[in-house]
Amino acid sequence: MPSTVTARPLFRSTQALLDTALTAGVFAVSLALLSHGGPTPLRAGSQGLDALGVVLAACSAVPFLAWRRFPLAVFAVTAGAGVLLAGLGYPVDLLLGPIAALYLLAASREQETPWTVRSAAVVAGMFVAYLGAAAYAQEAFPGVGMIHTGLPWAVAWFAGERTRLRREQMAELRRRAQHAEREAERKRLRAVREAERERLLAVAEERARIARDLHDSAGHAISLIAIRAGAARLRHHEDGDRTVQALQAVEDLARHTVAEIDHIVGTLRDDGALRDGDPEVAAPLGLASLDTLIAHHTAAGLRVQLDVTGTPRPLGTAADQAAYRILQQALTNAARHGTGNAQIDLGFTETEVKLTVTNPVRTGGTPRRSGGHGLIGMRERATLLGGSFEAVHVDGVFRVHARIPDGGHRA
Repeated sequence: MPSTVTARPLFRSTQALLDTALTAGVFAVSLALLSHGGPTPLRAGSQGLDALGVVLAACSAVPFLAWRRFPLAVFAVTAGAGVLLAGLGYPVDLLLGPIAALYLLAASREQETPWTVRSAAVVAGMFVAYLGAAAYAQEAFPGVGMIHTGLPWAVAWFAGERTRLRREQMAELRRRAQHAEREAERKRLRAVREAERERLLAVAEERARIARDLHDSAGHAISLIAIRAGAARLRHHEDGDRTVQALQAVEDLARHTVAEIDHIVGTLRDDGALRDGDPEVAAPLGLASLDTLIAHHTAAGLRVQLDVTGTPRPLGTAADQAAYRILQQALTNAARHGTGNAQIDLGFTETEVKLTVTNPVRTGGTPRRSGGHGLIGMRERATLLGGSFEAVHVDGVFRVHARIPDGGHRA
């Protein structure tokens, strides 16, 4: 707002300076024409420049200070001064004031205000009045004056109309450009909102799937708890030591399962409720089936190399499922966007499992770094367990790296 308010007085000051310069120029040229007789030599009996001529020349120039507000009135006043000069015998075959005023009258007309009968009557009337005044002063029909005055007036009117049409065309082009820009911005915002909706939908679907996987693993753990608790009850009188061991295993499994459920469900609850009515899916396999997964992709034409560091060990159900799902999606992306090779680096530590999948990508088929439902799902799998995930594309190689914490318990 301040910049707009500051610009308006500056614009008005510029207009005032231009109008003042126009007024001074018209006045100076009018004096020069009156002094030298214009395009024709001074006629016998023509009156030279005197004080009255200077006053009438000023009357044909000063009104230009207000031409922006009253263009028709400015033309009438300047043309009237020309009529008086012609009637008094001044050499005014080519007086600049009415010519410039007629050009500005035609050029400043807006599209909403068409050329009216009144405007035409004022212009024609002033031209006829000028011819009559010149005929009276010369006591003859001013044929040369009609040409020297009528032709410049006609040129001024046509030039003003041409300027007005050009200005309207430019304004229409600007309106179309602004409309196209607004439409493009609306489409861009619509595309951004649509992409965000798709991303949120993908996150919700993946988390619903994770929740179902958790439900399956929790159900399996509870079944094991029930079996071990029943065995401990039946063998309590026969072997007390084995009963204590069975109860200890039941306790450990129950604690680990509850902690796992609390962690994942708590994270899901923080980011929004899951949707109901999703179709049932089969429980995911774990790293024990990694060889089968690799063989499946190898049969489809993807050359996969596996390197394992650390000591492989059983993982907790959630970590095992997450690692398998991430590897499964990473190999699918490698087969879809890559050149036919993939490298899996799988590392085990006491507290976590690290996995990295790298594959060259085809030219023109660069995977997106942060987009795509597959990448969103892999990121959700890792972060819901407190781990990390990154996917980068550098020098024609796409790399997926995930770190998944694990306490080493397995149902």
